[in-house]
Amino acid sequence: MQTELKRRMPIGAEVLENGVHFRVWAPKRKQVSVKLSESGELIPLESEGNGHFSAFYEGIGDGARYSFRLDDDDYDYPDPASRFQPDGVHAASQVVDPESYRWNDGDWRGVELPGQVIYEMHIGCFTDGGTWKSAESKLPFLAETGITMLEVMPVADFDGQFGWGYDGVKWYAPTRLYGSPNDFRHFVDTAHQLGLAVILDVVYNHFGPTGNYTGAFSPHFVSQRHPTEWGDAINYDGEQAAGVREFVTENAAYWIREFHLDGLRLDATQTIYDDSPRHLLADLSTAARGAAFTASGEQRKIVLIAENETQEVRHVEGIDQNGFGLDGLWNDDFHHACRVAATGHAEYYYADYAGTAQELVSATRWGYLFQGQYSHELKRWRGTPAWHVPGWRFVTYLQNHDQVANSAHGSRLPELTSPGTYRALTTLWLLGPGTPMFFMGQEFGTHTPFRFFADHDVELATLVREGRWESLRQFPRIAGHDGRVISLPDPADESTFAACKLDWSKCHDDCQDLRLHRDLLRLRSEDPTFSKQDKNMIQGAVINADCLLIRWHNPQDEQGELDRLLLVNLGRDCHWSPSAEPLVAPAIHTHWQIKFSSEDPEYGGSGTALLNTTNWHIPGHSAILLTPTAVQKPRK
Repeated sequence: MQTELKRRMPIGAEVLENGVHFRVWAPKRKQVSVKLSESGELIPLESEGNGHFSAFYEGIGDGARYSFRLDDDDYDYPDPASRFQPDGVHAASQVVDPESYRWNDGDWRGVELPGQVIYEMHIGCFTDGGTWKSAESKLPFLAETGITMLEVMPVADFDGQFGWGYDGVKWYAPTRLYGSPNDFRHFVDTAHQLGLAVILDVVYNHFGPTGNYTGAFSPHFVSQRHPTEWGDAINYDGEQAAGVREFVTENAAYWIREFHLDGLRLDATQTIYDDSPRHLLADLSTAARGAAFTASGEQRKIVLIAENETQEVRHVEGIDQNGFGLDGLWNDDFHHACRVAATGHAEYYYADYAGTAQELVSATRWGYLFQGQYSHELKRWRGTPAWHVPGWRFVTYLQNHDQVANSAHGSRLPELTSPGTYRALTTLWLLGPGTPMFFMGQEFGTHTPFRFFADHDVELATLVREGRWESLRQFPRIAGHDGRVISLPDPADESTFAACKLDWSKCHDDCQDLRLHRDLLRLRSEDPTFSKQDKNMIQGAVINADCLLIRWHNPQDEQGELDRLLLVNLGRDCHWSPSAEPLVAPAIHTHWQIKFSSEDPEYGGSGTALLNTTNWHIPGHSAILLTPTAVQKPRK
């Protein structure tokens, strides 16, 4: 059929010349019809003999509402590949013509991961308006701050009026809560014109608990062998898995192709179970990159990042090396070590970390801390060797949506530690070789909490609430001395969601946190050493349990012009003598001078005295960056 050859996707409703072509995978069914909402007309689809049904219908186009009638069921089902659900996930789907939007980013060539500064954001909480349109107004500010890439939390439509987005059930439909699909496109278009890349957080390990109708079309969407903590896993390696794999890999390509996205962040890939000879993620990587083209037909570069709790570096190795061909990995180890160092609390999943100077040195130099050792908290071996993995492949952070929410009241890290300690850790983080990721509002030091919220019906809301509280009880400080969780916010209460909307009134040019982050990001970008993100230039040493040093050195740089020395002291003032450590020795014919101090009064610090490098005095709760300057030759 000629109309099929023009389809963008193998499934869904496609606007073609003079009408719409419908195609759906429903191997469980014998008869499938499309019901047009406006007229009530039923259009029989023709079986293709492979589980797919299709038909072309003239006279309708963009904006038409439709649903599917399956066999003799007395129910009209939304399209599993719906591009939009204007009335929610239980209602009729809407035909969307992606070519109705006129793009203005023809010069955009895409991005690669090195050099990026990522910004994780939840559209519903980013502004009071909670829409794509209201979020656009803040994009110039983010670009001026030094952000280069936006990571948008999941937008695949889900049931209810608010939620994190990880319970998506309409994986092709951007949620109606934030605006229309073209509003999303305009957001990306605007970002590109400001030099900002946009990647999307996607969830391919489970469906949400309500509004998932894929089972009505096929029983093969969910796995019969692999469970997850959120519900049934997706069937990527069982009976009729080919149809499921196509549904998912095409979804990845769809976001890249139709929304001009610059990549994807893949949620919890350790629960994307696949025992096939070629893993789904390898197919997904190939499909997503194959969908990235400019308006002139040139290949566009994209970034694919995984969150992987088991820390398998196979994710970022080449497909020809039995890897998955992704670009980056979230590094929880870096966060956890910094969190324990900042707070002194090593509870629950932080129990594998001591927050010592040595951990911070190792996380900066090597990326993952667990590269195959036994985790006593998880009670299993964790990680694979990552010595060979470039530093920029590790996405590092001091805050993200999960870690902020996993405190009793969704508190930000600055509220859990001292200002000096937080500034010092921020300096270590932003000058390190990893790819840094901010969590929205962090750049200006917001105290707006971020809590878990999910709008469900009463019965499910009760189960979610109890499950959330049971999880948080594993933190002894939250459980309390008598084992009760006291006064935790109710995830199903709309006020919990409303409290998480960023308070932008605290963001202004005189904001000390904003100055700190902007100066460090400028230094990171412009300095010839830090901009390399070369972990092979780094060596570290421990001065005491709270004090460390990081030295950047390139053996080919005989003059030591690229040498840098960062002193980080999270404890009391340190009088370091004798200093029998070669990493503090300046290059020949140079001496150290202070380039940056986290204790600068501009950032809210108390100032920094001249650094005595004869009998080293390293101020407490600070980070001091030293750069070389030539020694003045004495006159003859």
